[in-house]
Amino acid sequence: MAEFSRDCIRNIALIAPHGAGKTSLAEAMLFMHGATDKLGKVDDGSSTLDYESEEKHRKMSINSHVAFFQTKNNHINLVDTPGFLNFLYETESAIKIVDGAVLLVEAIQGEASIQAKKYWDMAGDVPRIIFVNKLDRGNTSLDDTVKSISKELGIKALPFTYPIGEEGNVEAVVVLVDMKAYTHDGEGHVQEIPIPDDILEKAKAAREKIVEAVAELDDELLVKYLDGEEINEELIIKMLHQGILDAKIYPVFAGSATNLIGIKALVGGICRYLPSPIERKAINAKNHDGEEIQIAPEEHGQAAGYIFKTISDPYAGKISIFRVFSGSIKSDSTIYNPSNGTKEKLGHLHRLIGKKEYPIDVAECGDIVAVNKLKEAHTSNTLCDESNPKIIPPVELPSAVLSFAIETKSRNDEDKLSPSLAKIHEEDPTFHYHMDEETNEFLLSGTGQSHVEVIVNKLKETYGVNVDIHTPRVPYKETIRRKSTTEAKYVKQTGGKGQYGVVSLTIEPLKRGQNFEFANKIVGGAIPKNYIPSVEKGIIDAMKSGSLAGYPVIDVKVTLFDGKFHAVDSSDMAFQIAGSMGLRQGMKDAHPILLEPVMKMEITIPEDSMGDVIGDVNSRRGKVSGVDSLAGTHLINALIPMSEVLTYAPELRSITSGRGTFTMDFSHYDEVPHQQAEKIIAASSAAKESEE
Repeated sequence: MAEFSRDCIRNIALIAPHGAGKTSLAEAMLFMHGATDKLGKVDDGSSTLDYESEEKHRKMSINSHVAFFQTKNNHINLVDTPGFLNFLYETESAIKIVDGAVLLVEAIQGEASIQAKKYWDMAGDVPRIIFVNKLDRGNTSLDDTVKSISKELGIKALPFTYPIGEEGNVEAVVVLVDMKAYTHDGEGHVQEIPIPDDILEKAKAAREKIVEAVAELDDELLVKYLDGEEINEELIIKMLHQGILDAKIYPVFAGSATNLIGIKALVGGICRYLPSPIERKAINAKNHDGEEIQIAPEEHGQAAGYIFKTISDPYAGKISIFRVFSGSIKSDSTIYNPSNGTKEKLGHLHRLIGKKEYPIDVAECGDIVAVNKLKEAHTSNTLCDESNPKIIPPVELPSAVLSFAIETKSRNDEDKLSPSLAKIHEEDPTFHYHMDEETNEFLLSGTGQSHVEVIVNKLKETYGVNVDIHTPRVPYKETIRRKSTTEAKYVKQTGGKGQYGVVSLTIEPLKRGQNFEFANKIVGGAIPKNYIPSVEKGIIDAMKSGSLAGYPVIDVKVTLFDGKFHAVDSSDMAFQIAGSMGLRQGMKDAHPILLEPVMKMEITIPEDSMGDVIGDVNSRRGKVSGVDSLAGTHLINALIPMSEVLTYAPELRSITSGRGTFTMDFSHYDEVPHQQAEKIIAASSAAKESEE
């Protein structure tokens, strides 16, 4: 494995919506540069990168995968990212540690996917180029696709390669800056061919647009260009490189990943135009005192690395993949983790291609490498010198928007569930799991249904834990509308000592959110003081199951104002039961009602989905409390009952063509409308009858 100077390294993320061909492109790059022996394919499960069983089954990437290959003059580290919206965190984490990105766009029907802008914007200020894929298929047009890209992304896209061949039968490309054409032999070998006469003029015109864009970057150069002076190729390449770094030039390469068309040209563009690690901007961090600092990409600076990905392998153990932003980190050295204040001895470092390891002795500034079996380090942790601790801020975790209740199929599954989820959580910190005390369900929450399904399948395939999932119960509550007074007697005589307790209670509603209040107004010793706590305990126990549908009771005040006792037969138990009976009796006379949790939601949508989304919110009994306009998007603030948004994630995705996102938090409890309440009460009664 050859070693290269830092200015010859390229760290690149492949980003795009699902189905654009990112993994196929990565496989083509690896194969054509000798990093793999055969061309891995997603469709037949032979992909080097999508090696997990769930990825093979679904024929899509679920995790980010790293790989590397080398050209004559460059070392390229690739991060192949998922394109499914449930796994955006993987893409965001990858973008944080690369210096450039390639956005893939499908050429089919000559339109850029409307989801492409989401990934384009996600890359932020990372320099990027575009690859129009699948030009080998019918009904494709590079010219139309470039126009669509410019419109959807709000940029002026410039073709840097031009296809040779009929629609659906592209067999070569022209590299416009060089004005050279290249084809391949099907085995990854590229050869130069003459530019066909029928596209020569088109290619010259396309190149002229590139030269014009270069001239517009510099006033003096523009004057020379307008005066008819020729700009030499070396200066064109230099100016294009800087223009791309400054986000003033947006190059478009084209080809077919599966047929190896245009791949070498794209790699050449990556090496020419995208930045090296030492050209990237300094990254923000915080020092030991919490002060904002910047970490410059210095080869001989103090070590600073960032763990962007963790793999939990049942055989190899935990694998931590990290980027070195400054200095160097050696195999078998001791490293400090300021994120949790621990020191760890590193094992041997290695580079990865999929799951295959390539050992190295030292990771230098700009390297993306892996190390096995770090016990204390986790995704988003910083690795550095203890003498100069610094923390690189983590990528913000997405909100979990969809929850499912989990039921294990056996006691053995139950015992293994939490430890297995903890291991999966090491590699995927975007899901949450806990026991819901209100519904007594074990809940698994993720970024969408596919996300949860992937976790459930991994439980089964990797850890042998079998579970079923279902929509979780809504934690309804019960309360009252008006005041009532009741007397409850618990008198029992069965020979010997009996049971005797009589309580008089007033039950009245409290304001929403005040939960429960107990008042003792006993005077004259009607009930001895030592029995008062027993009455309260009985009331609290009875509040666990209301009279309407068996849901917990909230927001009531109970006043104990009178009662009777027996010197021999009264007991703590008797007054506890009497208190419980009193609450149940009083609730029936106090007009009990059902309450439901209401969620505060922030829904971010594109402008053209505004009417559809607001209409959908209204159909869910929601109330829009405000709309804020952002650049091209709207932020809708709404209050919606929880029962109406248990499966909102896929539904919003459908309405907005994948461009809508939302967050939600509990807001308050509110009364369930009569019609819905009757259905809930009936369902509860039916469930009780089936259990009996």
